[in-house]
Amino acid sequence: MIRNFHTPGRSVAIAGEAMAATSHPLATLAAIEALRAGGTAADAAVAAAATLCVVEPHMTGIGGDCFCLVARPGAPVWGYNGSGRAAAAVHPEVLREQGVQTIGMDSIHAVTVPGAVEAWAQILAAHGRFDLGRALAPAIRYAEEGFPVTPRVGYDWAQSVSRLQNDPGAARHFLVNGRAPEVGEIMRFPALAATLRMIAKDGPRAFYEGPIADDIAATIAARGGFVTAEDLARHRGTVVDPIATSYRGLDVVELPPNGQGLTALVLLNILERFDLGSLEALSPKRLHVLIEAARLAYSVRDAHIADPDHMRVTAESLLDKAFAAKLARRIDPAQRMPRPPVPTPGSDTVYLTVVDRDRTAVSFINSLYAAFGVGIATERTGIMLQNRGACFVTDPDHPNCIGPGKRPMHTIIPALGMRDGRCVLSFGVMGGGYQAMGHASFVSNVVDYGMDVQAAIDWPRVFFEGEQVVVEEGIPDAVVADLRRCGHDVVRRPLPLGGGQAIAIDWDRGVLLGGSDGRKDGCAIGF
Repeated sequence: MIRNFHTPGRSVAIAGEAMAATSHPLATLAAIEALRAGGTAADAAVAAAATLCVVEPHMTGIGGDCFCLVARPGAPVWGYNGSGRAAAAVHPEVLREQGVQTIGMDSIHAVTVPGAVEAWAQILAAHGRFDLGRALAPAIRYAEEGFPVTPRVGYDWAQSVSRLQNDPGAARHFLVNGRAPEVGEIMRFPALAATLRMIAKDGPRAFYEGPIADDIAATIAARGGFVTAEDLARHRGTVVDPIATSYRGLDVVELPPNGQGLTALVLLNILERFDLGSLEALSPKRLHVLIEAARLAYSVRDAHIADPDHMRVTAESLLDKAFAAKLARRIDPAQRMPRPPVPTPGSDTVYLTVVDRDRTAVSFINSLYAAFGVGIATERTGIMLQNRGACFVTDPDHPNCIGPGKRPMHTIIPALGMRDGRCVLSFGVMGGGYQAMGHASFVSNVVDYGMDVQAAIDWPRVFFEGEQVVVEEGIPDAVVADLRRCGHDVVRRPLPLGGGQAIAIDWDRGVLLGGSDGRKDGCAIGF
């Protein structure tokens, strides 16, 4: 599909040797520099992720979590779950005694052990040529010398001022005299730079043991949280076997629970029951089916997905095509179905992808969950803490109930597309709960409508938040009116839905095709 050059937009990026796509130009540049210096896709991905922890601090940070998929030619897809756990001392009964019925985004009980730094080290050890210190060098440079605030980053930063003002550490490190930095203003993080230098020198254990871990634990304890230095010292990520489903011949690969990648696969299995290619891509009929299928898939997520050690049904049973067919039969092609459970609120994340000259593809995602995580930063070390534990519930009968050492249901999900055992797509979508629907929409755009990866990312998005269907400005008024006639309560969303990056590998022509979401500041660059 050739885009209309009369209208604003981005062409798909095309290169022959290697490519990186991230949500920020400086992170994409860090990845390209790593690749040109002889690094692998893994080296480039970690360099980019660390850079994003500095230049997009509301979206991600070293106080957050990480998930990764790596596809190397001739080898099985490798997956890493770098999500942290709840404190060993936390119990739902104790929280309920304190009057905690739900774990809010700003609750200190939403803070879980950060998993990103350990994951970066493991990814480099398994697939890289660089050590962690070399991969962190660009991030350290930007934290020390400063970086200019880009437009979307500046806009988002300004929305979080009141939250940041409520915490001494957050106000000290992430505000300028009580305000957000302006677009184009140079921002520096000297405390974070010093922390990154300690990690670069002594490795990931410098984060999980010693002064940095003690600072994190003390910050949490002072606010009544349960995560301790011992919890940090115990943290280890996990190498996992990916899960997959076939969507009209494309094998879509995701990580298993505790992430919601399973939701995207269930959704694709439902959509496969409908002849979407016979419908116009932006037609109300296609969007109605997509919305209804997503509502069903997310109801499956909210009922079942949790720490895999605590799930009561298997991922394999939920991926059964017969199960999807049963769900698909509930969809009325002309009318909204009664209410199923709803997804979690939106959040903020960074996704990036890199493909190197050897055609190793890395699909990589790093997150604090909400904007600036829980809104609490360590005063000495400059680390913003995540609030991933807000995805827990407190119902002891639910598999995703908070408990000692448990991992919460996670929204961040990297993905791959495979044909004949070779990776042809590395992609991901940011945007909290939206991500599973974003994956399915992207795959459908590529498979059902032949869009290139940039067009598939750019396509106008719809989602559901509570009982409402939210749509971007790119959805025409006539389509909105038809969706309302189907029973949907449709509203325009003030901000676009998430972001996304993707790289396609054209094995026949020997080229890479990259896309980066215009909803963010980033870009895809290759050489």
